[in-house]
Amino acid sequence: MKKKRMSWTIKLSVILLSASAVTYFIHYLIFHDVHHIFIYMIGDFGFLFLDVLLVVLLIERLLSQREKRIMMKKLNMVIGAFFSEVGLSLLEVFFDFVEDAPQLEEKVDIQTGWSQKDFRQAIKEVRRFPFRINYERKDLIPLRDFLISKREFLLRLLENPHLLEHESFTDLLWAVFHLTEELEFRGNKLAQIPDSDYKHLCGDLKRVYSHLIQQWLLYVAHLKESYPFLFSLAQRINPLNPKASVIVTS
Repeated sequence: MKKKRMSWTIKLSVILLSASAVTYFIHYLIFHDVHHIFIYMIGDFGFLFLDVLLVVLLIERLLSQREKRIMMKKLNMVIGAFFSEVGLSLLEVFFDFVEDAPQLEEKVDIQTGWSQKDFRQAIKEVRRFPFRINYERKDLIPLRDFLISKREFLLRLLENPHLLEHESFTDLLWAVFHLTEELEFRGNKLAQIPDSDYKHLCGDLKRVYSHLIQQWLLYVAHLKESYPFLFSLAQRINPLNPKASVIVTS
């Protein structure tokens, strides 16, 4: 396939070079002015570098950005499926594990009038948030069972070839997989783990929860900009707001 493509390129190059040579030759036959031909030829060569600059650095970059926007829209559909199937439930579970959840709620209480700047500020607040994790050992068993039941779905997400372009969402998936394995490998001992192991798992929970909230905010920000009707639903079911209700009251 590569050889055919190369052969086609060489043939086209030969044809274009021949056409250029014939054109210059016809110009000479008509005007008999080699000096005039070389003046314009050198001028054309000088402008050629500007053409390359315009095409490679500007037009190609614009096309690349457009393709990236299209790809990110498709990836956001995948991210939406993740939150519908797994993410929203995890947000609700983790919210109960965080001691300082009320303070976090104030920072991520998504409002109808939020701009992209407000979403970026909320993400910064999440990154700075301490996330003091506290839970009963027995509460990890339902979480483990839930994650194991969703493993096949999460593995299918990783099959998406474009997913690596979204590094932050990929980091979230790896954090979720790691937490799943940590919980699964403890087996029946999960409800009786020592304090040292408890602290270790708290770190894993904190990592997942922090990534999860950031991705939720990024996803809702995308909906606000591109799909207002989906944003309205996401705001009404916001799992980070215990008072949120899907019922439209006004």
